[in-house]
Amino acid sequence: MTRGPRPKENAVRRNKHAHAQELAADAQPGRELPRGLGITTSGARRFWRTWATSPQSARWAETDWAELEITTKLVDALYQGDLKLAGEIRQRVAKWGATTEDRARLRISIEPEHQDRDADQAPAETTTDLDEELFRLLNS
Repeated sequence: MTRGPRPKENAVRRNKHAHAQELAADAQPGRELPRGLGITTSGARRFWRTWATSPQSARWAETDWAELEITTKLVDALYQGDLKLAGEIRQRVAKWGATTEDRARLRISIEPEHQDRDADQAPAETTTDLDEELFRLLNS
């Protein structure tokens, strides 16, 4: 004798959901950073540019763009030294699918880009002076 209900047929048990999103990895045209926000740091400008052209932004409504404006102001303050905003920023970007784990939770998948890069060509350096500046701020 077994416990519990009988297992479902495999076709029924597939982990596919009607609300799952598959996004192309192509950069989006995005929007310009509004001058009225008064952003002063290059880190916040880069944050805006990264999110405004991200695959996720292809499906954003006006409310999502308004959230990006607010979050960019918080990032600007973070780069000016207000480190207690880091947790709030992390919570906000998680809702857009910032990391692989966030996207898995949101059931968002991004198709990999098909690049014509030679196998022996080294990948581009991804660390920037801004990353080092933020690292220095966090560790001071």
